[in-house]
Amino acid sequence: MATDALRAQVAAKWQESFARLNQNEPGIVGLLNFSRAWNIARESIRPRGLNEPDPSTRHDKSTFQASFELLNKCRRLPMLLESFLEDMRREFPVIREEVERYTLEYERTSNTSFILDLVFRLLEWYKRWLPMQELGATLHSAFVLSFQTHLFSALTPTFVRGFKELCASTLPSTDPEIDGPVPNVEMWQAFETIGLLDRYENIIASVGYEHIEAHVVTTCTGQWSEPMLGQLRKWMTDKVVPWMLLMYARNATTADDARAMLQNVGSRFDFHMAKTLCDLRTKEIFDIIIDFPDSSGALQDLKECLHRVDQRASLVHTLRKANRKRLLHPGADTRLILTQYVATIKCLRLIDPPGVLLFKVADPIRRYLRYRPDTIRCIVSNLVGDDDSGDSLVDESEPIQALQQTELEDYTDPNWEPEPVDAGPDFRANKPSDVISTLVSIYDSKDLFVKELQVLLAQRLLAITDDNTEKVEKERRNIEILKIRFGEAALQVCEVMLKDMTDSKRIDGHVQSQKASVIHPTIISKIFWPMLEATGIIMPGQFRTFQEEYAKEFSAFKPDKKLRWLPHLGTVHLELHLEDRTVKVDVPPLEAAFIELFSQQDIWTMDALIAQVGSSVDRTAALKALLTWVDLGVLKEQTENTFKLLEVAETVATGAREPRGVTTSAVELPSAPSVQQQQMRVYWKFIEGMLTNLGSLSIDRIQTMLKLAPGYDQTVEQLGIFMEAARHEELVVVRDGMWKLTPK
Repeated sequence: MATDALRAQVAAKWQESFARLNQNEPGIVGLLNFSRAWNIARESIRPRGLNEPDPSTRHDKSTFQASFELLNKCRRLPMLLESFLEDMRREFPVIREEVERYTLEYERTSNTSFILDLVFRLLEWYKRWLPMQELGATLHSAFVLSFQTHLFSALTPTFVRGFKELCASTLPSTDPEIDGPVPNVEMWQAFETIGLLDRYENIIASVGYEHIEAHVVTTCTGQWSEPMLGQLRKWMTDKVVPWMLLMYARNATTADDARAMLQNVGSRFDFHMAKTLCDLRTKEIFDIIIDFPDSSGALQDLKECLHRVDQRASLVHTLRKANRKRLLHPGADTRLILTQYVATIKCLRLIDPPGVLLFKVADPIRRYLRYRPDTIRCIVSNLVGDDDSGDSLVDESEPIQALQQTELEDYTDPNWEPEPVDAGPDFRANKPSDVISTLVSIYDSKDLFVKELQVLLAQRLLAITDDNTEKVEKERRNIEILKIRFGEAALQVCEVMLKDMTDSKRIDGHVQSQKASVIHPTIISKIFWPMLEATGIIMPGQFRTFQEEYAKEFSAFKPDKKLRWLPHLGTVHLELHLEDRTVKVDVPPLEAAFIELFSQQDIWTMDALIAQVGSSVDRTAALKALLTWVDLGVLKEQTENTFKLLEVAETVATGAREPRGVTTSAVELPSAPSVQQQQMRVYWKFIEGMLTNLGSLSIDRIQTMLKLAPGYDQTVEQLGIFMEAARHEELVVVRDGMWKLTPK
């Protein structure tokens, strides 16, 4: 039961509330005035339909103000606000029905005009329910918050899609010849009034981003000759900025105000444009490099975009992936890989002068080229102008300079700069070197290039005829140029080879003056020339006589020297006198040897011919030589591997084959890597014995022990290449840098 104290407390509260509501009026006059003020105030702010009359027609403004002042004195405004918000909640289904009706029409027709009509309809409801400004900011802000909360809960994903399309329809066309739509200022004001700008700010921005992306892709794809970034920024200023003013700077009164309002959002849009162009150029980078130098404009864009957008890692990943797929595979010619590598060097130096991107991209290419057997020969052939492809790896405008070696960093240099932040631990910021130095640095030593240069020079010199001295002088000029790159000491052997050509002509002239001969041999020094494979061909008949007579005269002129013939090299000019015709032809020595034997008898078997010229002759080479004469109509194959001399030509069938063996190819010598591999195979028994007795060994330990072997002069890098080749042949395995024999 209630105590007397509690009763007294309740009674006091009741009297206080009654006095406040009654305003100290006699009787209940104050309560009646409060009730009347409550009804007027609630009626004035009650949410109404669009066709209901305005409450201001029933009462004047002073009556409304007096009513709210009375409720404020009675501290009943919070209750009035709660009642107003509850009325909004009960009446809002009417607006929800409107939203559903308009969105269904849009979904049915895909016409954004229904979305625009819905926005203006919502604006009408907003203004209809909006309390008078005189009622205070609290009521106004509470209304805005509640209205937007109910509205956003009623908007469906269909409305969001239509709203995005409606915003996109206000953008200018990507075609500069088509005028953009007329700016609809009322629409953007409606968006701002009912809160759609803040609610869907990201969607509106995405509309702008997608428009920029579409324009960049349409305008810049495949356009590499000129920089496009300046044109894109001009297009942004002329087309996109006016659209941005409607959304972000409608209330600006001056140009400075508009510029200040657009500063942040303009920076975001410019960043997105640079990112889109960077993504496009990154996707096209492989073809851009192929098209270099005609694609210099695209490279300039990419360089500027990478300063704005940090996508260097993406560029490296994309280019390495494209190289693996389109370049570094067995079907690609080594010359093509080298050409693309040189173009990559030049392009990435334009994009990133410090060389970090080039270091990361070039590493897989360099490793792949290192294990291609013809890489060195392709580089050297291009150096001496012997590349038939017509594409030079060396830019003729670049000055010829000596090969640059890796230098240690000089920290006392006042112009020293630290490595870029994205440089890996193995990166070394060396000075930019010429292309040839970069190609030679694929291998750890230039010795292989010098040896390959000697092999290539030998091929070219041995292919020169006795009366073509201009080619010798051309080779001499090439060697003088290469001395600048490789140094004089490295090319001393080449100087000896050129000297042999001069001496050979002089010796031949002396021998011919003593006794004229139809043969004009090239006399070379065995020690200084690359290894020439000797064959057991014995030239028969008059050829042997010519050789013996020439050797006799040579010995008389050079008593301390002796000639050793290499009859498989060279060219023989023959003039065959048959019964009904004369055949003049230049053929290799083997073909000449075979046809000489037919002067002794008309019919020979291939085995008998091989026995006469030397059993070491390969049957395939012998058959090819005989078919040369068959194609010329000099011989006829009677039965399998039996050939007959045709003194009288037989009738040639229409469409006879073009002679297959008449043209003589240049002298082919084994390349420097293959010679090196043959030399290393001599030491394989040493390596096999080490790994058998000692188990696993590192490459450095194997190198140290091989130095004890007589004649071993290979570097540790060359040994590593040989060990990798042995691993591919499954002779050895390697794990954690330790080599061991493959388990049986």
